[in-house]
Amino acid sequence: MVSAVNERPMTEEADFLKINSIDHIHWWVGNAKQAMFYWWKAFGFKPVAYSGLETGNRQFASYVLESGRIRFVVSAPYKPSSDLAAHHMIHGDGIKYVAFAVDDAAEAYRVTTERGAHGAWELRDESDENGVVRTSGIHTYGDVIHIFVDRKDYDGVFMPGYVSLDLPHVSAGLAAVDHIVGNVELGKMNYWVNFYHSVLGFRQLLSFDDKDISTEYSALMSKVMANGNGRVKLPINEPAEGKKKSQIEEYLDYYMGPGVQHIAMATGNIIETVSRLRENGVEFLRVPDTYYATLPERLEGVDVKEDLQRIAELGILVDYDDEGYLLQIFSRPLQDRPTAFIEVIERHGSRGFGKGNFKALFEALEAEQARRGNL
Repeated sequence: MVSAVNERPMTEEADFLKINSIDHIHWWVGNAKQAMFYWWKAFGFKPVAYSGLETGNRQFASYVLESGRIRFVVSAPYKPSSDLAAHHMIHGDGIKYVAFAVDDAAEAYRVTTERGAHGAWELRDESDENGVVRTSGIHTYGDVIHIFVDRKDYDGVFMPGYVSLDLPHVSAGLAAVDHIVGNVELGKMNYWVNFYHSVLGFRQLLSFDDKDISTEYSALMSKVMANGNGRVKLPINEPAEGKKKSQIEEYLDYYMGPGVQHIAMATGNIIETVSRLRENGVEFLRVPDTYYATLPERLEGVDVKEDLQRIAELGILVDYDDEGYLLQIFSRPLQDRPTAFIEVIERHGSRGFGKGNFKALFEALEAEQARRGNL
């Protein structure tokens, strides 16, 4: 997928590409209307735009949903002879595009392809009465494509070809994308870490090995890459050798290759958000009860403002470092295949990823794998 990526020392200044933020995350699914309904009613996203037969789009149906600064797009094909249909046949519902907001899509394409990225498309202008959106794209792990989006000359709802929707919604408080995790094959993590550094100017923020993320049965390794302003964080996971199959291997088997494993979404009040999501029918992993029996002792000296009993009731995990603490929880898979899921996270100073929760989380994941017969 990548040609001649040049090795660059991780300590070298590499912020040559200004990425402002995550513009949107685009899911290719089997039924866009049902996927829209799921994110709308279960996760509290607001449907804001639509493209389909009624708008002159004869290829696919597509909905745009927003929650805070998070923008999801869900699209499904009308006919089986399309890239969307082929993607869904192989992967099931999954993320095809992770789009970055940039000032200049042409320059972003030029600088990344010169550094070894395999181009998906060069500068593309799409226009309507609301102006012009400029995009370009490059391939990354699996079938995932990064799109560079320049919206400075566009004031429409999303993209040309989309019309506005105004549907009532009840927000669950999901405010922003905290990080997006990719799963890659054994032996490929460092390759893609170097790709994000050399090609996109990211830096390694954290690293976890199989001593950090393991149980008696399975393990994984992970490195967290972040862009220059820290708004885009992309952990990359690969499986590590264990007695039994890890959750990363299970994902790769059922997704049929590398892809986006989960999206972590930030909230300002995880108690209220998780309570609302549970009421809406969202299912979350449950770690062993022993985790909560020892939690007060583990958090001694940490000024956690939330009620620990309520945290235990909801199944929320807590971790801390020198800068503060965080609260997090992980959903069960979003579809029948044990592939993509969602994390909800609230940070109080901590910039970590819940290292202290890894063992309990893995035990919960292994219990789910055992129920599926995939451990």
